[in-house]
Amino acid sequence: MISKTLFWTSIFLLFHSYILYPFLLKIIYRLKPKRKVSETGYSFYPTVSILMAVYNEEKVIRQKIESVFSTSYPKGEFGIFVGSDGSSDQTNNILTELSKKHKNLSVHIFKERIGKANVINRIADQAKGEIFILTDANVLFDENTIPELVTMFRDQETGLVDTNMINRGLKKDGISIQEKAYISMEVKTKNLEGKIWGTMMGPMGGCYAIRRELYLPVPDNLLVDDFYINMKVLQKGKKAINNLNAKVYEDVSNDLGEELRRKTRIATGDFQNFKLFFHLLWPPFRGLAFSFLSHKILRWFGPLFFFIVFFLNLVLAFKNTFYLSLFILQCILFILPFVDYFLRKIKIHILILRFITHFWAMNVALLFGFIKFITGVKTNVWQPTKRQQV
Repeated sequence: MISKTLFWTSIFLLFHSYILYPFLLKIIYRLKPKRKVSETGYSFYPTVSILMAVYNEEKVIRQKIESVFSTSYPKGEFGIFVGSDGSSDQTNNILTELSKKHKNLSVHIFKERIGKANVINRIADQAKGEIFILTDANVLFDENTIPELVTMFRDQETGLVDTNMINRGLKKDGISIQEKAYISMEVKTKNLEGKIWGTMMGPMGGCYAIRRELYLPVPDNLLVDDFYINMKVLQKGKKAINNLNAKVYEDVSNDLGEELRRKTRIATGDFQNFKLFFHLLWPPFRGLAFSFLSHKILRWFGPLFFFIVFFLNLVLAFKNTFYLSLFILQCILFILPFVDYFLRKIKIHILILRFITHFWAMNVALLFGFIKFITGVKTNVWQPTKRQQV
């Protein structure tokens, strides 16, 4: 009886996090009374500081800087602060050249690598804008990215605003289609969390805005700075939301190995943040605790639930033909990524198989991340993920 209870509980928790929770958000949002929006257009122009840490971004840094200066936000109301974290390619030369062209571009070159979070911490000390926008070099702005982010801060309760990440460079020979589908689902889920409770569970990381007074230095060796900053905003009782009209563009990763490495680093940082913010699960009957548990914690511990389901299913399979059928189904699902691998070698790409591979890869990354977390994190210095440039 205990085995069956634990088996079905684990399945329910996985089902809740991936399927039931996003569905419940849609229902709750439809039932929630809507606030009337009285102000439209862009007439709110606080000063903005755009913060960016870069490392060997010679392929994209010029296009990124020019995309920022091409926005419709008044040029005199924003400045860009770029910290080059020990770049060894042409990044520093390009930045120096651009700083001569744009007077409100401030470049800080660090000779040795200190990690993204430490770079942001240092350049943030020199930024004076009322609103900080933290962004990555490979994430391009459109004309209205800055005003769409900033306008959300009319509401004094809003502390952090995320963008709508639009992915490009999709190819069927890798996992870019599957990664885009996952990101799109995450953006929609986070958008509803923000609309319902103001408890968006972390920005996508490539570009988001925060009130200057709410920005706190990220601790040393913390690997996922954006989630830490987001949770600190929620801890202070302010809202974290997403604005789908604040669009940015990024080439999505297509290489499974690269994405596994990136997600392992993120997963390690997730468990660091779990340790720091576990207390926000109390009191349990509020939007923040429900979002944190459903969207993040249950997924982070997904590999544990999968292990429980597999081994208990193996035990139950000897006693019941129904559980034997479930166990055979599990084994097939475990084998399918290997089938996908061999088919990919002969240039056969089956969409559904690649989705299954992508899902298992995310959970393998969570397992690797947990192992790295418990063995200790020595540094937060990162290696940017290789992406297609279109």
